[in-house]
Amino acid sequence: MILGNIEKTKCKICGQENRKISTALGVCLTCIRNKPEKALTITEENHRKIRMSFNLPPEPPHDPSGIKCLLCANECKMKNGEKGYCGLRRNENGKLIQPKEGLLHTYYESFPSNCCASWFCPGSKEIGNNLAVFPFGCSFDCMFCQNYEHKFIERAEHINENSLAERAQKATCVCFFGGTPEPQLPFLLKATKKILENKPVRICWEWNGTGNTKLVKKAAEYSYTTDGVIKFDLKAHDRNLNIALTGRPNDRTLQNFRMIAETFQKKNLLTATTLLVPGYIDVKEIEKLAEFIAGINPDIPYSLLAFHPDYVMNDLPITSRKLAIECYKIAKKYLTQVNIGNKHLLW
Repeated sequence: MILGNIEKTKCKICGQENRKISTALGVCLTCIRNKPEKALTITEENHRKIRMSFNLPPEPPHDPSGIKCLLCANECKMKNGEKGYCGLRRNENGKLIQPKEGLLHTYYESFPSNCCASWFCPGSKEIGNNLAVFPFGCSFDCMFCQNYEHKFIERAEHINENSLAERAQKATCVCFFGGTPEPQLPFLLKATKKILENKPVRICWEWNGTGNTKLVKKAAEYSYTTDGVIKFDLKAHDRNLNIALTGRPNDRTLQNFRMIAETFQKKNLLTATTLLVPGYIDVKEIEKLAEFIAGINPDIPYSLLAFHPDYVMNDLPITSRKLAIECYKIAKKYLTQVNIGNKHLLW
């Protein structure tokens, strides 16, 4: 059982000491909610330092004379020689340079897999394999990221669309996750078209939801027509809390979630998950998220995931059973389908 660092951390604003305050953030949940200007000044500086250690831009560049990228909500404007926030694009002599192939890692999983939708998706009950496609790069900077390898872009395999389609030959389901797929959506959409030309498979997406709305809609069409699943990782409902945890706001995430729900009205196409980060994601936050989802469609499946300390927030304890149950009960007041994931981690 991993209980994290037994030492208490002091909030840099209010001075309270608690095991559920991460040194990576340096501030407590109460101050993020009640004193956001002071709290975000601290968390943003911490994000900057972490990103610079990976040779990634500390924040989305927005040079007035730069080249604009519209692939995600960050909408970077890069001056000559500058990289975008995701680390995948750059301005080279006035031209937007981006990978011509996918920067990916792939592997097969036999069903049932560890997919976050396996508790309701019929595909998980079939005999077959899922091709997991891990695109490098991300539009967020989550301090609790459990797939932070996406930041090591130089380690990615370069895979063209034909090669990816060949790898999908033995699959019954293809799931794009990450990082998040949005920074590489143009390539992934072309590859998806090629995959489906060869054989019918479920197309699924797991993302933070910040993608260009037109591209997100096209990706959703593939899932809609193949009985796939689109999973949004809703980090938080409170905008300031989302910025503290991920470095970026969640406006586009919530907008795209609503857009897909209202455009593609199909049972169990859309689902959401939230990681129960101790000390930061509490019952109040889950109630706000459940209320938001229910306001669109109360039948949308929602899974609460137990937190495992990782990356730079590795000084927190794992999610307690008490918190998971409390969050489950409050979510059930609004939604018909609620699940607790990673139950084996609860203590």
